[in-house]
Amino acid sequence: MNLNNLKPAEGSIKHSKRIGRGAGSGKGGTATRGNKGAKARSGYHQKVGFEGGQMPLYRRVPKFGFKNINRVEYVAINIDTLNALAEAKNITEFTFDVFKQNGLVSSSDKIKILGRGELNTTLTVSAHSFSESAKKAIEAKGGTANIIK
Repeated sequence: MNLNNLKPAEGSIKHSKRIGRGAGSGKGGTATRGNKGAKARSGYHQKVGFEGGQMPLYRRVPKFGFKNINRVEYVAINIDTLNALAEAKNITEFTFDVFKQNGLVSSSDKIKILGRGELNTTLTVSAHSFSESAKKAIEAKGGTANIIK
């Protein structure tokens, strides 16, 4: 084997078509673009969603509703979840950090405590919002419901 007889494997290299280089090339004239029209021109660009002149889908489908940019999304945590955590891990004070450590929320979430379930222990709960029933249930057991700003 010598350097002068090394070559790539058969069929591994494909040469690109040289188009638009005269009639003798067999690919001259229209340069494989067909005859006339926008697609035959240089710099042709089709609009996103263009359907050949037919009314595009994004204009055929009706629009309704809106997104309220002032909406505040809360992660809902029920009293039965607090009760289960309190019994399993012997927690009496629920702060944002406790919720985060137990995988209930991420750092950017806001918490709302909801009133489903029974509470067996006295708890101090700090959250961004409380439902009326949750607040009553926590205070009925002698606990406190603190609102985080």
